[in-house]
Amino acid sequence: MPLSDYLDTSPAIGDNVYLHPSCQVIGDVTLGDDCSIWCNTVLRGDVNRIVIGRGSNVQDLTMGHVSHRTTDKPEGSPLIVGDYVTVGHSVILHGCTIGNECLIGMGSIIMDDVVIPDHVMVGAGSLISPGKTLESGMLYMGRPAKAVRALTAEEIEYLRYSAEHYMRVKDNYLKRIA
Repeated sequence: MPLSDYLDTSPAIGDNVYLHPSCQVIGDVTLGDDCSIWCNTVLRGDVNRIVIGRGSNVQDLTMGHVSHRTTDKPEGSPLIVGDYVTVGHSVILHGCTIGNECLIGMGSIIMDDVVIPDHVMVGAGSLISPGKTLESGMLYMGRPAKAVRALTAEEIEYLRYSAEHYMRVKDNYLKRIA
């Protein structure tokens, strides 16, 4: 079963969400309407919260986790993903904030307290070091990732298209199991 409670918290699932049977959604996790969580993905909201926005997709083998609250850091580091975000295969998201209409490339690692604003593309295999705040409208690549260039208008449009494409794919899966 892909949904598990942790202590007194249970996942909250929006409407028209697809959860692949092999994924794990644990504890204080909120999934917005029209999300999709794919094969062998883990969203572990045990010591803090995870929020995945409307129409976002979290692809195969991704790990989403958080950092706990402490006296020095009362909010800890929750994982917040905005609306219409595409998270590629085998990504690690740890206690970071991602804005709306972003794409996180395959195999990337986004660390604690990173803030990625709206309309950012992170290239495959990139590493965003803890505490970094990126600039909207940019392509970031590398280990550590650096701003490479501004996104074109077509690339910014593609960010929303990518999420909407995954919404169509997940709707096909939902029709199959209905």
